[in-house]
Amino acid sequence: MNALTSGILSRLHASRGYLSGEDLCREFGISRSAVWKHIGQLRDAGCRIAAVTGSGYRLEALSGTPAAAEVSLFLETRRAGRELHYHKQTQSTNLLAKKLAVERAPEGAVVVADTQSAGRGRLGRTWVSPPGSNLYFSLILRPRIAVSRIPQIPLLAAAAICRAIHDACPDVNTGIKWPNDILAGDRKLCGVLCEMQSDTDTAHFVIAGIGINVNQDSFPTELRDKASSLLLETGSPVCRPELLAGVLNRFEELYLQWLQEDDLGFVLSDIEKHSVLHGQQVVIDRFSHRQEGVVTGIAPGGELLLLTGEGKELTIASGEASLGKTFYH
Repeated sequence: MNALTSGILSRLHASRGYLSGEDLCREFGISRSAVWKHIGQLRDAGCRIAAVTGSGYRLEALSGTPAAAEVSLFLETRRAGRELHYHKQTQSTNLLAKKLAVERAPEGAVVVADTQSAGRGRLGRTWVSPPGSNLYFSLILRPRIAVSRIPQIPLLAAAAICRAIHDACPDVNTGIKWPNDILAGDRKLCGVLCEMQSDTDTAHFVIAGIGINVNQDSFPTELRDKASSLLLETGSPVCRPELLAGVLNRFEELYLQWLQEDDLGFVLSDIEKHSVLHGQQVVIDRFSHRQEGVVTGIAPGGELLLLTGEGKELTIASGEASLGKTFYH
């Protein structure tokens, strides 16, 4: 979609009623036939636009495609999402974002796909990516901070996602499962995968890959008890461009503050409020080592705080957590 078509969409979206063809001609310096051509392109893209003789044009519904023209209608950021690369299909948004980052794409650039053929989660797991329903996107970051702080980004993103989902779907109770999952009840709603290119003490860039189950109405048999979507939780479809913009808006405000802080302390109460592991007996798998204990909190550095059966307090920086059978009292 070119800039002029996007501009007309933005003008229609901002209008509360009908806009006359004459007003659009005057505002954009084009002819009536040119206005009609751009209206046709918007309709071809999936937007519903009413046209009434004597009244003009009115936007009835967006296409719901998370492309730049629609996402930008809801953006409040300075950088995040201002450069947005939308692909109908790709192998992986993280792979494309890495390529763009190496080619000097600016911080805040986003790669979005309607579907992925090789979407990935943590530990090499496959992320199921059906078309036309969910959000799959990767954000390029260039934080000028110590490399040791980079593992805090997934929790920062999780806090932003929880806030954005609450904005869009206030009745959905989200939980953060350390270190990088967002749940609805006990079923996975969203995952975050961060990858970094760095030297010993300097991060050249970080790719924050995020997948959110938005309007998916069913899952494969093996995932039905493990995954959910906002549609399944609320019974209503959610506007993908608006939700994507909401996540970027919420993330940027937290990210800019985080860059000025020493750790996650400023947002830790929010993260812990959503933590589904707090007080739970868990098993942490760390490569060939397993550690059991009760989760007592999350440290400002993003580590999981664990109390073992022997009364030893541990700080766990990484690993895969699975729930045990008892609760901490």
